[in-house]
Amino acid sequence: MKPVCLVIGAGAGIGGNVARRFAQEGYHACLCRRSDLDGLNRMVNAIKNDGGSATGFLLNAVEPNSIEERVAAIEADIGPIEVVVYNLGAQIGDRALKDTSLKAFETGWRLGTFGLFRLASAVCPLMEARGKGTILVTSATAAMRGNGGQHSHAAAMGGRRMLCQTLNAEFASKGIHVAHIVIDGAVDAPDTLGKMLGPERFQQLRETQGNEHDGLMLPTQIAETYLHLARQHRSTWTFEIDLRAFSDRPWWNH
Repeated sequence: MKPVCLVIGAGAGIGGNVARRFAQEGYHACLCRRSDLDGLNRMVNAIKNDGGSATGFLLNAVEPNSIEERVAAIEADIGPIEVVVYNLGAQIGDRALKDTSLKAFETGWRLGTFGLFRLASAVCPLMEARGKGTILVTSATAAMRGNGGQHSHAAAMGGRRMLCQTLNAEFASKGIHVAHIVIDGAVDAPDTLGKMLGPERFQQLRETQGNEHDGLMLPTQIAETYLHLARQHRSTWTFEIDLRAFSDRPWWNH
């Protein structure tokens, strides 16, 4: 039975590439995303065509019991979840306080913080019983500092970071590696940045900052860091790491 790498938020950017990289290393990749069944099937088939093992599921993480039931089903039907990647974003764009509705703010919290809490509540007891496990959490610059127009996102990501610290404090001694990964810059990801900017602006950004300019972070290279974190010996566990393109200013210099 293969160990399972569960990716919640498996789009064509970070999530899908992380799932594919772990599958290359012998994991069964379970890819979960909210919508676009065709896109999900393409990623699963690509992994299988590479000789890997994968299953895809549509999952709305905001729905009650959706995360908990999916974890239980994977454990029962596929195998033990050894690595889980929480890769759900909570970005709604720049909005003034007066333009940020209660619903929008709450949705950001549900995706950014509450969903991770629910996931940890489901997987940590299983990992603790086995004495091992890895929880890799994708985060953002907003976890480190707030910006104008980022009321919902900064609150959600800041809460995500503190939750990761608290999980680490409780479960590291029980063999569970929790890592908070700050994506400090733009990622060459059509499912996230591409949708936010639109196809024309995204292509323009690729031409001016991406490709040979190396000003956009490549999801395939980000995936290598996730794999490295999962393989770390516990004598040198990393809790927090930030990634950015070499030409970007880091969050503390903005």
